Amino acid sequence: MSRPSISELERKYLLDAFDSGWISSLGDYVVRAEDKLKTIGGVTHAAVVSNGTTALHLALLALDIGPGDEVIIPSSTYVATLNAVLYVGALPVIVDVDPVTWCISPDAVHEALTTKTRAVIAVDLYGHPADYGSLREICGPAGVVLVADAAESIGGSLQGVPVGALADVSTFSFFGNKVVTSGEGGAVVTQDAEVDRRIRKLRNQGNHEDRRYFHDILGYNYRMTNLAAAILCAQLERLPELLSSRQGVVEQYDRLFELNPTLVPQGRASGAAASPWMYSLELKGELAGRRDDIMSQMRAEGVETRPVFNTVESMPYLKSFRSSPTPVAGTLAKSGVSLPTFPGMTPSEVEHVVTSLFRACGLTK
Repeated sequence: MSRPSISELERKYLLDAFDSGWISSLGDYVVRAEDKLKTIGGVTHAAVVSNGTTALHLALLALDIGPGDEVIIPSSTYVATLNAVLYVGALPVIVDVDPVTWCISPDAVHEALTTKTRAVIAVDLYGHPADYGSLREICGPAGVVLVADAAESIGGSLQGVPVGALADVSTFSFFGNKVVTSGEGGAVVTQDAEVDRRIRKLRNQGNHEDRRYFHDILGYNYRMTNLAAAILCAQLERLPELLSSRQGVVEQYDRLFELNPTLVPQGRASGAAASPWMYSLELKGELAGRRDDIMSQMRAEGVETRPVFNTVESMPYLKSFRSSPTPVAGTLAKSGVSLPTFPGMTPSEVEHVVTSLFRACGLTK
């Protein structure tokens, strides 16, 4: 599905961090990575952390969201979005997604609001920014915080505003298959100085700002190491190159699937520049019911694929939640498939994936 692009620059920075002796969570590369993220995200504050899930957890903690609060999330998302809400003891309120972009539906959010709603987490599914303009119009008057789970969308934008500056607080993931990686890693970015201060304190065991080894709040060890930050710095410097390479893959897929009514790619909203993370499409008609068999046949030919995320309300450990109908997310969970997408993927590799898919579907190109 994905192959990271690791160059000599990553090796150079990693060995420099190693040789410096600063291999844990203090070191120049941590600061450099945060500075680079501020520029890329168009924000004044950025804090790197151990992974994308801890970034979401810290964001909700810093916003003082907890038991008795409701947090609206989309049905179509990776389970980390749900888990972060459960970690803080809040009640997840699960709503449907837009049938075109597959991102959280603003109309569904509006209908789900109650006096207990404290936050909305919008997920930029597969790299496409959610409709933050409409979400802000809903959240602002209601006094609800808008959080962006931008794990998959670094480098994207909406109406010219970069991902990172579209919500009150945004989180990134730098897992090995993401647009930029540090192996494991994440970040929280914001314009709010107080939220950033709390993030930094919470990620460092709740350590008091002035009194060493005195912890006046419950904190967590969610820090990023200088070694991981060194790899991240190189990846962030190479972001334009990585985006361009991935975009070439996406454009080739688009041409090969053009006007095919039974293989419909995730749509794109006007004014949205999606980050080209993972090319995903919905199987239509009789192909929808054959999705898993089609994926199995492709796997037998050496082509790995991924199903679109299961609905979060289907997770068996989820005991307490509120949900409205989620027909779009439910359909995508059964009929959606993601195809290999990574920088350096050759035109012949893309062609091979598409040929395998058409063959498994019984279609001719």
